[in-house]
Amino acid sequence: MAILRYAVYRFGTMLLTLLVVSALVFLIINLPPGDYLSNQISELRASGQSAGVAKAEFLRAEYALDRPLYQQYLIWIGFIPGPQGFSGLIQGDFGWSFEFDRPVAEIVGESLWLTVLVNLAAVLFVYLIALPLGVLAAAKSKTWVDYTSAFVGYLGLATPNFLLALILFYYGHKYFDLPIGGLMDPQYEGLPMSWDKVKSILIHLIVPTFVIGTSGAAAMMQRLRANLLDELGKPYVETAIAKGMSPPRMLIKYPLRMAFNPFVADIGNLLPSMISGSVLVSVVLGLQTIGPTLLTALKTQDQFLAGFVLMFVALLTLMGTMISDVLLVLLDPRIRYEGREA
Repeated sequence: MAILRYAVYRFGTMLLTLLVVSALVFLIINLPPGDYLSNQISELRASGQSAGVAKAEFLRAEYALDRPLYQQYLIWIGFIPGPQGFSGLIQGDFGWSFEFDRPVAEIVGESLWLTVLVNLAAVLFVYLIALPLGVLAAAKSKTWVDYTSAFVGYLGLATPNFLLALILFYYGHKYFDLPIGGLMDPQYEGLPMSWDKVKSILIHLIVPTFVIGTSGAAAMMQRLRANLLDELGKPYVETAIAKGMSPPRMLIKYPLRMAFNPFVADIGNLLPSMISGSVLVSVVLGLQTIGPTLLTALKTQDQFLAGFVLMFVALLTLMGTMISDVLLVLLDPRIRYEGREA
């Protein structure tokens, strides 16, 4: 019951935090002078296109961009009615993209789940690589296994993602016939999900997963090794071995459990950091994720599109943090959230 109460409490704080983040996102997007339509109006007036100016001014009024900033925010969220009534984020209306002249929901529809899929695959790759290598490096400290793992880790940290993407882009296709760019074959784009489409996506995921997850796996492996070595040097380890517990069992039951905390705590940051960090990789590999879309929206001041993508990343961060906090309570009995004991 205590865990359930804490989960409910964390969910409530997540919603409040998301509200604060939404205000910050909206404020930051509107810090540069003007917006997409006002910039367009200035260009049209300079070229003498009065019809285009009238259309742009109509759109400004239609989407409440001619109102004070605080009203624009409340309408965008859906707290107060706008020109089209209550139609904001909480009502499921993500707004209109002026750059693409389409609803935001249509633009990010398929790219959202593709983005989550790519980065979930990268997260799984990080954990599957970092956990065994980190444990092995700590258990075989100061041996060739440890030195080899450290070399691989430093190599992964030092190699820029875009450079690794270009290398795998070329050699993966040359020697292993891996597909070049994208997340699926062109003939499956826009079609309903099928087994052939799933296979195409899985094959296309190989290179992006490796590229996006390499640096994260290297960093986490080094952290796990350091934490595990610290735990292995504590007195309770010698006590457990002296009482007859085998080293492998002792390693799994006590030190690894304590050293595993950073893995769980990183859930909140790993996925959104990979999404934000994979923008350049997505451009290089031609991935149909929201990274290139966000880059375009920020450059053109397409505020509704940029605002929704940033809110989506913030939601992933907060959900991951909430999940990691709850898992930490279950994993480590030293952590208490019910108040300090006297």
